[in-house]
Amino acid sequence: MASEVPAICRVCPHYKLLEKLGEGGMGVVWKARDVRLDRLVALKLLPSGHAGNDDFRRRLVQEARAASALSHPNIVSIYDVVQHPEVCCISMEYVSGRPLNEIIGGRPLKLGEALGYAIQIAEALAAAHRAGIVHRDLKPGNIVVGETGQIKVLDFGLAKLTRTEPGDPNATTCLMKPRTEQGTILGTVGYMSPEQAEGRPVDARSDIFSFGSLLYELLTGRRAFSGQSNVATLAAILTGEPKPLREASPGIPPELNRIVARCLKKDLARRFQH
Repeated sequence: MASEVPAICRVCPHYKLLEKLGEGGMGVVWKARDVRLDRLVALKLLPSGHAGNDDFRRRLVQEARAASALSHPNIVSIYDVVQHPEVCCISMEYVSGRPLNEIIGGRPLKLGEALGYAIQIAEALAAAHRAGIVHRDLKPGNIVVGETGQIKVLDFGLAKLTRTEPGDPNATTCLMKPRTEQGTILGTVGYMSPEQAEGRPVDARSDIFSFGSLLYELLTGRRAFSGQSNVATLAAILTGEPKPLREASPGIPPELNRIVARCLKKDLARRFQH
């Protein structure tokens, strides 16, 4: 980690690192200032040990390309991509706020607050799907809520472009080089769709299942599908059903219960198609 700091500062001296915001398997995120334009940015760098990994580099660049193809107030803006033998990073819009998983914190949100977030997330997904982009990793940790309540959907590292025209709900994901083999499970256990869990090709309706899982958690404070292990959670996604909203959180309007239940249908044809 320490070696990344001088590398990015040496390769891109116009970025002044201010604070490390987070770290995960696919990247380290720093708050920084672009001194050329005098604005705050978020820099997502590959973690140490992966800067030379072609697959990790491909995914980071893919994330930048997917997000930069979208112009929407609820999707984070991409400013630049830096590719260098020593460092690979994305410069993106800095959002001052909290990740949605922290806001939920294991408790149900008030109905108005939950729906306010859900509507913005749905609008962001709709924009991505119209552009032929499937997110494939929608979860509370990939959503930031700004100080004004505006949400931003982040992390398009697993996003895929669809084969057919944007907006076609029957489009399947395009296998781009280096190809993702069928049978490989990509996504986050607990939020992925049944077709993702089985390693099958996915389309926009997979994001709709993940959206249903996220909406369920907003309304109840707990995950729609969970288990004592990842395998148990995957089994719940494939064969189990979440506790009905009206039981998990009394007072939920019946129509909202119906909407969530339809988002979480195992059968693609029975889910909302867009």
